Amino acid sequence: MRIVGFRDGNRTIVGPLADGTAAVVPLGPVEDFYADLPTWRARAEQALGDQAGARPVDALTLAPPIPPAARVLCVGLNYRAHAAETGIEPPRYPNLFGRWTVSLTVDGAPAPVPAGERGLDWEGELGVVVGADLADVDEAAALAGVFGYAAFNDLSARRAQGRSPLWTVGKNADYSGPLGPVVTADEVGDPADGLRVRTTIRTRADDGSTVEELVQDGDTSDMIFTVGQVLAYLSRTLTLHPGDLLVTGTPAGVGYSRKPPRYLVPGDWVRVEIDRVGSVATPIVDAAGRG
Repeated sequence: MRIVGFRDGNRTIVGPLADGTAAVVPLGPVEDFYADLPTWRARAEQALGDQAGARPVDALTLAPPIPPAARVLCVGLNYRAHAAETGIEPPRYPNLFGRWTVSLTVDGAPAPVPAGERGLDWEGELGVVVGADLADVDEAAALAGVFGYAAFNDLSARRAQGRSPLWTVGKNADYSGPLGPVVTADEVGDPADGLRVRTTIRTRADDGSTVEELVQDGDTSDMIFTVGQVLAYLSRTLTLHPGDLLVTGTPAGVGYSRKPPRYLVPGDWVRVEIDRVGSVATPIVDAAGRG
């Protein structure tokens, strides 16, 4: 089952995708959904059966399907091949940083390049949505507490990121966290068993033609710390709640590690696609898109 959010005035309503991605069946406010996931999941399954009130996706303004109060916790350097391409020793513990939910967007939403940046760097990643309260749990319980997974792109403003050992600013540029629909965990399985993660960019050549290039092709089995390990590690210090989002790191192939470095610039397009999870695509625009 795939869950998406959409705007209804000042509220975000969530519902399951019906008929592939053609329509959404509205359920209720995102906060209510995560406050009682078993009940709302049963309602979602029933709604998929009768599809009463289904609304075309194209007629909706989509929104990230997680609560505004969710914590967005991201893991840096969590793929062996990515750590190798940066020349940094793999970390002994998960290397964590935070995003704010206000930085999150959805499939198809433009991402602006901040003024002063050469462009945005791509980082195709697996997002993990927590589905239970997790406090002092082991790895197995942590993994069992996952509600679902989503494709994510941790678009990074590298100049801002590089000006401090803390990555907060460079990882929270406006509209820099595209998140795809959430696919329930029963349809995905354990990411440690391996999910292919691909990032593709589309650029315009000097002759005006469009060029599409695969820039990342990794696998979640290359993670240094598994989903269960990271969630269990976090739960020893802070209680995770339904709707919290863990972003699990990126495979090799990011732009800043290339020689010369390469970045997404206005007019480019980028898509992250993950086996059994789905995809999220983002057009890149100039700084005027921040308005």
